[in-house]
Parts: sequence; structure tokens; C-alpha cells
Amino acid sequence: MKSDDGSFFDEPTGETPVVSATDSRVTVTGAEIAAEAAEVIPVIDEATLLPHWTDAPTGQVPIVVARETSVSSDPWDAIPAPAWREGEADWVAHEEQFDASFLAGAVRADDARPWEFVEVAESSETIEDVTLSEVPAPEDVPRPQPRAQRTRRTLGHDPLAGRAARQATRSSVPMATLTGLVLGAVVGAVFLAGTIPVAVMVLVALVLATAEAYAAFRHAGAHPATLLGLVAVVTLGVAAYNKGVAALGAVTVLVLIFGFIWYISAKRTIDVLDGLGATIFVYLWVGLLGSYALLLISPRYSIDRHGLAYLFGAIVLGVANDTGALFMGRWLGRHPLSPTLSPNKTVEGTIGGTLLTLIVAAVVLPLITPWTLHAALEVAVAVAIVEPLGDLFESMVKRTLGVKDVGRLLPGHGGLLDRIDGLLFVLPTVFYLTHVLQLH
Repeated sequence: MKSDDGSFFDEPTGETPVVSATDSRVTVTGAEIAAEAAEVIPVIDEATLLPHWTDAPTGQVPIVVARETSVSSDPWDAIPAPAWREGEADWVAHEEQFDASFLAGAVRADDARPWEFVEVAESSETIEDVTLSEVPAPEDVPRPQPRAQRTRRTLGHDPLAGRAARQATRSSVPMATLTGLVLGAVVGAVFLAGTIPVAVMVLVALVLATAEAYAAFRHAGAHPATLLGLVAVVTLGVAAYNKGVAALGAVTVLVLIFGFIWYISAKRTIDVLDGLGATIFVYLWVGLLGSYALLLISPRYSIDRHGLAYLFGAIVLGVANDTGALFMGRWLGRHPLSPTLSPNKTVEGTIGGTLLTLIVAAVVLPLITPWTLHAALEVAVAVAIVEPLGDLFESMVKRTLGVKDVGRLLPGHGGLLDRIDGLLFVLPTVFYLTHVLQLH
């Protein structure tokens, strides 16, 4: 600093100069305003200050926008404010808020990350999972891999879809054909053995099909009374064979009563209505409808031992309908019969099944006493109607449970219930037609 005598080499004195607005040596612009502001503005708490850039990170995430909304008369205040979302729970908790994903023509997926979307394809067969590559994923989160295509028609389960399902069907046709031939030979041999062996075979088949159905319901999370249902099916079959139609109502009432007793001491975590409903549903579906096979061969209704012929004719017509629908559908099938329930069943297959049922009824059944051509054709028309309904009914159940096959007992066919699903609707139809048409 230059001294009064013009010297530049004075030694420092160590004194701090006093700076004020009236100091003639230094002029600070705005000093008066800053001094007045210092007296008005309160001292800021040190806890609210941001840490120094050299300090260690605290791990805290700053709040971008408060989540609370204020009550105001302004209509614009009703629009939800933007919120900080860093985890999957934040997306679930604010689903009702604005979702910008629709701007890209996509639909949010339940299991997608914030930067992942599900694009709906034009085709009704599949939906493809598409990850937007334009939006970079965080470095600390691995980028999800594209998933395989899945069908839109499955619930809680993702069985084979699209081309993979068709390829699996083609590869299983030879195995299904071989299994069908072996099963047909066994059934034919049992019918030649007499009424009692056929009754035992029917009871075994109903028990196995019932067990498969209960297993499918347990897989879906229900709690059916499996043991009670199996005992009820056996009891109903024996009672129907010995006592006739009157046993159907009596056994059903007992099943309802014992089902209520079964669930009296059930745990609170078990849905009683769901478990009891599954128990009664399978009993009625498999046990009650299947018991008409035993009514057909029951001594009370089978005059001159013709019950075996009627039951055998019902089975033959049911198999013919399934076979014609399968091969005609694979050959010419283009139009789904019920896309929401079973896309593999086609209108062309249903027509093919009907034609083959009528042909078998006209050629094969008249060779079996007491079947006549007129009676066989009338029953064949009814079978051609109810057999596809039985198939669609099981498809509806499997779709609800989210399974592709109820069981795996028969190679190429799935479970035993998958094989007799249509026959369960055919049996009561043939039983009542034999009495209405007075075939006996």
C-alpha cells in the first residue's frame, strides 16, 4: 500500500481496517442495504444448510415435491402434483395419478419397471413385452431381458403359447393316437367281461378324474375337502347303481351337510366358501354327471341287460365326435368356436366331429343290439350338440384355474378328466333319451 509520503515499502501493521459508509478511503456500493438486511433476516440454522461438498454422503434423498395436497377453491389445485417415485411401491401407491406411458402408445405392465412398457400388438393372439431402448435404465439396476411371447387367454399361468403350443400339439398327436388305441382296447375288453367289471371301471375312472380336479383347485389356491369329495363320488356311484335316480338327491344332501361339518373348525386363513364351493362343484361336475353311466347299466333301468349296449354306444359316439373334431380342425380349422374359452376348437372341427358322429351312428351302432338306425341317428344328433359343450365347459374351468391340462395320467391327452370331459355331458343325455325314445 502506498504511504502518505509515497513509499511502497512500509511494513504491515497487522491492524484490521474499519470499513464503513463514511470511510473516505474505500467505497462499497450497497453497503448500507446489506447492513440493514443483516439486521432483518434471521440467522439460518446450521442444520438446514447443505453439507459441504467435501463431506461424506449422508444417503438421504431430497424431497422434490411434497405429496400433500392443499384444500383450495382453485380448480387447478385438484390436479395431483408430481411426486418423487424411486421404488415399485411408489408406482403402485400412485396409480390414480397421471401416467405418461400412454403418450408413447403403450400400456403399463403390473410387473414392469418405470422405464419398461408392454406394447399391445395388432394381432389378437399374443402381446409382446417391449422395452423402450430410448430411455436409459439406471446403472445400478440390470437391464431386463425381453420376455417370450405369451397368450392373452391364460389366467395366473402362462402355458405354451402361439407357435410353441402348435408345435407341441403336432408332436403329441402320435402319442395321443397310440394312447387312445390302447385305452379303447382296454375298455372293450372290460365291456366283454360283464356289468360288474364295467361298474368298477366307471367308479375308478370317476375317482381318478375327481382327484385330478381337486388337485387343480388346490394348485389354484382353493382348499377343497378332497377326501370328502372322493368318498362322496364313490358313495353316489354305488347308490346310483343299486337304488337308481332317487339316490342322487339323497347323497347330494348328505354331501352338503357333511361339507358344512367339515369346515366348522377350519382356520380363519381358509376361505370356507371357496373351499366348500370347490368341493361341491367337482362333486356335481364329475360325480353327479358321471353317475349316469352307472344308471345306464343299473338293473333298475337296464331291461334285458341292454344297459351295457347303451353305455357302449354313448362312449363310441363321444369318441367319434372328439376324433372328427380333432383331425378336421387340424386340417381345415380357421374360425375359432369360442376364442375366449378355447382358441384351438374351431367351427370346422365341430362340423367334422358332427359328421363323423353321424357316420358312426349309422354304420356301427345298428350292429349292436338293441340299437336301430333311427334311434342311433337321433342320439347322435344330441351327442354332437352336448359333446362340444362339455369340452368348452372344461376349457372354461381350466382357464379360470390357469392350467393347460388338469392332469398327466394319459400321455398325449393330459389327465383322465381331459379325456372324459365331453362324455360327462353325453352320459345324462343318452340316459334320458333312452327313456324318452323308449329304446328299451
